[in-house]
Amino acid sequence: MNWSAKQYSKFEDERNRPIRDLLAQVPNTRVATAADIGCGPGNSTELLQQQYPQAQIVGMDSSSDMIDAARKRLPQVTFEVDDIAAWRSGGGYDVILANAALQWVPDHAALLPMLLDKLAPGGSLAVQTPDNLDEPAHRLMRDVASDSAWAHKLTNASQSRESRRSAAWYYQLLTDRGADVNVWRTVYHHPLKGGAAAVVEWFKGSALRPFLAPLNDAERAAFLNRYEALIAHAYPALPDGTVILPFPRLFYVATR
Repeated sequence: MNWSAKQYSKFEDERNRPIRDLLAQVPNTRVATAADIGCGPGNSTELLQQQYPQAQIVGMDSSSDMIDAARKRLPQVTFEVDDIAAWRSGGGYDVILANAALQWVPDHAALLPMLLDKLAPGGSLAVQTPDNLDEPAHRLMRDVASDSAWAHKLTNASQSRESRRSAAWYYQLLTDRGADVNVWRTVYHHPLKGGAAAVVEWFKGSALRPFLAPLNDAERAAFLNRYEALIAHAYPALPDGTVILPFPRLFYVATR
């Protein structure tokens, strides 16, 4: 799957809200080194830098398109292409930020202890992941994928994400490894102008990617047309054309 920095950034103001809320709960006030893993086009890195202007910050993402965009946005920050599951950094970070990234990485039972080990004493791991797999937008993706002429191509599309875990599961995993943990869930209600088409555009930058990537151009267009028609019923527009998109997200901050 290829990430598009341009597509992802279409709703940057809305995507930045949970990052600000997450960073507000990080207890560290004196931060010398920080990392933004799964940094995307650098919007989260920029907010991390604003929070800790004196810190030495590195950003990492598996997508070269995202890293190219991040380097243009923040030329003074070091960015690298790498995989979160096999992150080669030696660690010693005061803050590790993972915003809307870890849901794409498998085996959290092994991943999170590895990330904790890369923290300096007193350091914090700050994570936000979408928690919306039960929302209509996601259910309809799966419905369209399973009930179509191209279903055979999309058998594994919904398996590209890590298995959904509860807040209690993350709390237990992280506290068992000696971390102090703050965990919470927030439902954002994003007003999107443009009706159902705006909802489709939102998810084209993220959750729809595994469903669209295996399809050819004609199949992709047919998938999106069918999906948008269903979205229009699930998310009726207000009189001015605005759609309110509920978006649940799970947060946790683990401090060593």
